Amino acid sequence: MSSTAPPVLPISNSQTTAGTTGAGGGAIEAPANNPAFRAFINNLSNSLRHGLDQRRPWSELADRSAFSKPESFSEATLRVRKNFSYFRVNYYAVVSLILAVSLLTNPFSLILLVGLLASWTFLYLFRPSDQPLVILGRTFSDFETLALLSAFTVFVVFLTSVGSVLVSALMLGVAVVCLHGAFRVPEDLFLDDQENSQPTGFLSFLRGPASAAAAAAAAVPTVASRV
Repeated sequence: MSSTAPPVLPISNSQTTAGTTGAGGGAIEAPANNPAFRAFINNLSNSLRHGLDQRRPWSELADRSAFSKPESFSEATLRVRKNFSYFRVNYYAVVSLILAVSLLTNPFSLILLVGLLASWTFLYLFRPSDQPLVILGRTFSDFETLALLSAFTVFVVFLTSVGSVLVSALMLGVAVVCLHGAFRVPEDLFLDDQENSQPTGFLSFLRGPASAAAAAAAAVPTVASRV
């Protein structure tokens, strides 16, 4: 008595790459699977790590024996420039901390700001160029998407408390940095080595990893064309 094996039926895998389907019926790529988003996160992580490696010891920043009143406004300005050149990353950290505390104490502004950043990130910057934005059955072009996001940005920044919170926090952070820089005597700092070895421009500590990530950025021309 012979037995025949059951026929093998072809099985189609209906699971999409992202596991979700958009309003227009097409598959939506998850942000974690987007190569542009991964390259951006890696570049940002490398930049932050490189910047933190350049920070100065906080004990130098808070050394009480190095504080004295400047004799003139020109001397205070010179101190601010020298201290900013040396404590640049520390000052950025202080301003970022003040900004974070201001947003955490204003949860409504924080939610609006996070929503604004998420909208720009996932609806425009890292959305595939061949995948149009579909909302409630209507397809939006890149120009229409940009216009909507710009209008939303103007509304959030100027017509809500987000703008006032950000401006107040930044002004407070700059005031703290200027006061510290004016009263901190920079004579004990190795400014010559610092000025010759590193650039002193705004956020210049991001230039090193940015050049290292140029190859990764070239692999995602869709983001470069949008930005």
